[in-house]
Amino acid sequence: MRRGWSGAFVEGLDLSAFTATIRAREGRAGRPAIDPKILVALWLYATIDGVGSAREVDRLCYAHDAYRWLRGGVSVHCHTLSTFRVAHQAALDALLTQSITVLLDKQVITLNRLAQDGTKIRASAGVRSCKRGERLRDCRQMAR
Repeated sequence: MRRGWSGAFVEGLDLSAFTATIRAREGRAGRPAIDPKILVALWLYATIDGVGSAREVDRLCYAHDAYRWLRGGVSVHCHTLSTFRVAHQAALDALLTQSITVLLDKQVITLNRLAQDGTKIRASAGVRSCKRGERLRDCRQMAR
């Protein structure tokens, strides 16, 4: 897996489903929300890295350079990660599945191990194993 792609990839995603639920707005009282781009990038990177636990992602945010870079100095806590995942379960699952499918197809990542909710799944496929349409269907199935 190439390092550094996750943040740039997430910048190009439509995250309006995640930002629409933020109640903190400019000019109103309240603590500023963490940008959903940060949380999506962390969960995307963690999922591909084989990490499915919010506590482990939290630990990696302070112990691992790639996760530290993705959070960009923003303080992230395991409860924030977990609450975000639960609050946006369907949208996040669909986005992660779609993102992993595209990244697999473009050969940006390989899935030697994928974790979802802490469950590790072994995945492997040869580069030339499928034609384009079949390959995309297989990538989507592996991502799910």
